[in-house]
Amino acid sequence: MTISLPASIDETAALLSSGAYVADRSLATVLFLALKMGRPLFLEGEAGVGKTEIAKVLASALGRKLIRLQCYEGLDAAAAVYEWNYQAQMIEIRLAEAQGVEDRHVLAKDVFDDRFLIRRPLLQALEPDVNGPPVLLIDELDRTDEPFEAYLLEVLSDFQITIPEIGTVKAEEPPIVIVTSNRTREIHDALKRRCLYHWVDYPDAERELEIVRLKAPDAAEDLSQQIVSFVQALRERDLYKQPGIAETLDWANALTQLNAVSLSESNINDTLGTLLKYQDDIAQVRGSDAAQILDELKTAAE
Repeated sequence: MTISLPASIDETAALLSSGAYVADRSLATVLFLALKMGRPLFLEGEAGVGKTEIAKVLASALGRKLIRLQCYEGLDAAAAVYEWNYQAQMIEIRLAEAQGVEDRHVLAKDVFDDRFLIRRPLLQALEPDVNGPPVLLIDELDRTDEPFEAYLLEVLSDFQITIPEIGTVKAEEPPIVIVTSNRTREIHDALKRRCLYHWVDYPDAERELEIVRLKAPDAAEDLSQQIVSFVQALRERDLYKQPGIAETLDWANALTQLNAVSLSESNINDTLGTLLKYQDDIAQVRGSDAAQILDELKTAAE
């Protein structure tokens, strides 16, 4: 059954909420506009703030297929768009030669047939689907290089891909496109112009507590509040990598597994590896910094 796109900002927020995603008004607004205008949505922000999760929740809530292109250095068209099944093509050529077929044009037409085409994520996203156009997630685009960005311009502007041996493949209905970047490098303006843009920031304390309650329901209420307050204070520190909401949830679940009902110096120091991912940050926070933050939280609570 095809699920209709949300007709308002409030419906968009409710759609995300149905997938257990707590969105602020600005995110719900830009997502609604991207869906309404048929434009790709470019999400930028620190790692672990929930950019990828937006695409997952959107696909699930709309009942659409999620097609994910995980970007990495050296990504090329063969891995992202399409490639030919060369082994099968060679077998076809040998069979044709055995049958006495010598016309090169006939052979070329046979071997560059659709049945030998291996579709990768970008080409898959242009194909029609009974449940509606899929959600195409182009994840961590900043990990790729500029030539691949340039290749994406045709896909994101016209929702089409040119295959020299076949021609142009164009989507009957454009897919819903979510592009994410951790901003390890700047993405070219030409690509950004084809998208609506939103910076996904760290949540404030109120929204982060709501997320923890939703995603880590087994954590005690006092513990959840203390975790959020501690993480919010940590983000004020000069760390190499501040903890994202993903790390907050990992920490909440880890402490729950240890049957903790409140924060203490010992359980903070013992579990910092679930919250911080760099040894220099752990060494900085462990001990005096952790104790200081904990004292500040206790003082604020009194």
